[in-house]
Amino acid sequence: MTSPTQKLLAEGLGTAVLIVAVIGSGIMAQTLTQDIALVLLANTIATGATLLVLITIFEPLSGAHFNPAVTLVMVLRGHFGWQLALAYVGAQIIGGALGVLIAHGMFELPLLQFSTHIRTGSAQWFAESVASFGLVLTIFGALHARQASVPLMVSAYIMAAYWFTASTSFANPAVTIARTLSDTFAGIRPSDAPGFILAQFAGALLALALSNYLFKAHD
Repeated sequence: MTSPTQKLLAEGLGTAVLIVAVIGSGIMAQTLTQDIALVLLANTIATGATLLVLITIFEPLSGAHFNPAVTLVMVLRGHFGWQLALAYVGAQIIGGALGVLIAHGMFELPLLQFSTHIRTGSAQWFAESVASFGLVLTIFGALHARQASVPLMVSAYIMAAYWFTASTSFANPAVTIARTLSDTFAGIRPSDAPGFILAQFAGALLALALSNYLFKAHD
């Protein structure tokens, strides 16, 4: 049986590695090309591949949320309690911040920095609500259809959402917070993060309501 400490370590470590992939692949891509489409493609592939690995290995331990919005809907779905959920969120945020430091260290960038990348406006917020809605719907839909498909389905969805959302699909409050700490391709200004985070939670909650109706036969 997995202990609470093991669960929290899995959530923190998983979120850290995810952020290393997001930030690091963006930095590497920009050192190799100035073509923004190619940079985004490299960022997409690295993030999706890393998610597939992380969800596969950590899902049996913690559920592999790596995302406060996912943790929230799992609590509301009755999968576990609020005390553990708050600890999950703390581990996710701390793990994300550590992931930024690791990525910066690998590329000899200043470890502590804040993003100046502007990402704001109603279209960006709406895109984030759509991205998070789709993510949560994908999770519950995959759980309902075939639980073993969750890693592949979530990874595939995030890779696609990079390209069909105006915001490039952050879809994760912990990732959003972490990305404020990196003035690189994947960054977001700290002042723009609250709008993203509110939109992410709104999209996730809407998806939960719809999932409860569509997939109500699944526990």
